[in-house]
Amino acid sequence: MDIEQKQAEHIEYFVKQASNHKGASLANVVVEATSHPSLFAFSEILAVPNVIELQGTESAMYLDLLRLFAHGTWSDYKSNAGCLPQLVPDQILKLKQLSVLTLAESNKVLPYGVLMLELDVSNVRELEDFLINECMYVGIVRGKLDQLRRCFEVQFAAGRDLRPGQLGSMIQTLTSWLTTSDNLLISIQEKIKWADTMSELDKRHRKEVEEKVEEVKKSLSLKADIDFRGHEEIYSEPGGVMDYEEDRSRPKRRRHPMA
Repeated sequence: MDIEQKQAEHIEYFVKQASNHKGASLANVVVEATSHPSLFAFSEILAVPNVIELQGTESAMYLDLLRLFAHGTWSDYKSNAGCLPQLVPDQILKLKQLSVLTLAESNKVLPYGVLMLELDVSNVRELEDFLINECMYVGIVRGKLDQLRRCFEVQFAAGRDLRPGQLGSMIQTLTSWLTTSDNLLISIQEKIKWADTMSELDKRHRKEVEEKVEEVKKSLSLKADIDFRGHEEIYSEPGGVMDYEEDRSRPKRRRHPMA
């Protein structure tokens, strides 16, 4: 079962749980959702009316916690820890995994130094173990650990929930991509049309050359035939050529001496 299908099943479960609880009882649902080892998307839970109603109540910090897991990072938690519930180890692990996804959104080559600082990791071995065991094996990222260059080359990263205001930017990016794709398609079609035209012209030219060659061949053949017949007529006419034997048998005239 792939990660997208797992996500869909877990989201559906927690949306139902959130819909069946209100007020303070939602705190346990939020903690359970943010601790779940296979759940990495929280927007659908945030959209549940009962969860939205936490705003302005004594349990509002759990709404903020859910927003943090939807859009924030481990660094964001450290900056606002005094306003949020204390995290359990599973939540800390989850937030660090989500932090890697956030970094991978904007850069496909992540320096070890940046990752170690973001994740509060003290050495390279610990960092690489985290990336392998808690990220790649889980299926949220794929990539290559480059120990020589001290970086993680990201080949795939699961997407996070859209942040407020991010949808407009994404639509603009997709619109720009679509326009570029349309222009590229038009260019390709024009090149195909040009190639077809050139191919047709080449065929016509080749046909014209072949026809001219055939005309020249016929003309040369006709001329040779005429010349050959002309020679036959010359040699076959009576008297056309003097018979040497006949000439030798003719009596010679005797010359008379001049007086």
